[in-house]
Amino acid sequence: MSQKYFPLDKEALEEIAGQFPTPFYIYDEQAILENVRQIKKAFSVFPSYKNYFAVKALPNPYIMKILAAEGFGADCSSYPELLLAEISGLKGEDIMFTSNETPAAEYIAAKKMNAVINLDDYTHIEFLEKTAGLPELISMRYNPGPLKEGNAIIGKPEEAKYGFTHERLIQGYSLLKQKGVKRFALHTMVASNELSVPYHIETARMLFELSVEIFNKTGVRLEFINLGGGVGIPYRLEQEAVDYQVLADGIQKAYNEILKPAGLDPMGIRTEWGRVITGPYGWLVTRAIHKKEIYRNYIALDACMADLMRPALYGAYHHITIPGKEELPLSETYDVVGSLCENNDKFAVQRNLPKIETASEGAGDFAVIHDAGAHGRAMGFNYNAKLRCGELLLRQDGSVVQIRRAETTEDYFATLDVSGVGEFV
Repeated sequence: MSQKYFPLDKEALEEIAGQFPTPFYIYDEQAILENVRQIKKAFSVFPSYKNYFAVKALPNPYIMKILAAEGFGADCSSYPELLLAEISGLKGEDIMFTSNETPAAEYIAAKKMNAVINLDDYTHIEFLEKTAGLPELISMRYNPGPLKEGNAIIGKPEEAKYGFTHERLIQGYSLLKQKGVKRFALHTMVASNELSVPYHIETARMLFELSVEIFNKTGVRLEFINLGGGVGIPYRLEQEAVDYQVLADGIQKAYNEILKPAGLDPMGIRTEWGRVITGPYGWLVTRAIHKKEIYRNYIALDACMADLMRPALYGAYHHITIPGKEELPLSETYDVVGSLCENNDKFAVQRNLPKIETASEGAGDFAVIHDAGAHGRAMGFNYNAKLRCGELLLRQDGSVVQIRRAETTEDYFATLDVSGVGEFV
């Protein structure tokens, strides 16, 4: 059974909201650091270990700098993400560029930055060579197809658009070796938000066995293996968090059984975790503004799906608490909704919560939406001309700073050329 905590009480929230009106995201620096240090401690059993933080989870340089100071790199999949990594002080092989259907300009930029380029397909070898030139170090992404089960979010590997088949992967290493590439790595990503420790250990075992096969068939000795992302977080109360030490110990056992006898020790271990790094330590803070009682009872928030789309996109569960009413009975059943002109703009469906006061009745209760620190603000959008909310950081000393301001109408119109609208017919 997981515990849901929030580091601020209602009084502190009122003070913060007086300066930064709701809705807003807020992240807990101290909690993120404690989590990162647990991961580093658990994985210190390997000859070398680095996590490339998945920038797509929380693309904010303030957060990325905190992680970089702890030795984490960045996993990037676009040119702007590469720039975010650079702004955060990361350079060269602290950045891994894992993209798919990649434009030439982005390969050129990654090569210029000396990032680790992780190829997604055999045909991309020639494309990279022609457009940017082959770097000294190249990684390739493996898709095991039916040999490995996926999960609900990412789907079955054989139906995914990502990665090399087994045959093409072996051919790829041989070709790159012939072309003079000197250093090699291997990567996969076969699940998303997966809480099963045995699943992740089995993924590592699969890659370790594959690395032995690559060595035996091509003579290529991999420098490191990137186990990918995919480690989940307990969104639901009945779920348990992944035990980092149990996971690391299981992967180490596979390492010792497979890589050491094959003479492939030492081998670097990499991950590209994002969700598990920041997810539980970020919250969407919003206020209840309206109540509607028709066929169901609805609580409407001043946030909407444009601020957090996971519940609408995946049917994902996010726990909700009402500050100041944590100990009250869950006496009401609500659909908790936003203002978007989409019926799936719902943060919760038939959720049992305390009786909620709305702004139309008084001050309006806060609603805290938990586990929003990854794939939350990052997935925001502007449908209905909605403006995305800002981000705050709760520092270790208890102060709160703005690390991304809320969007304004000026931001929305900034990319539109309205100068000649009156004359355009």
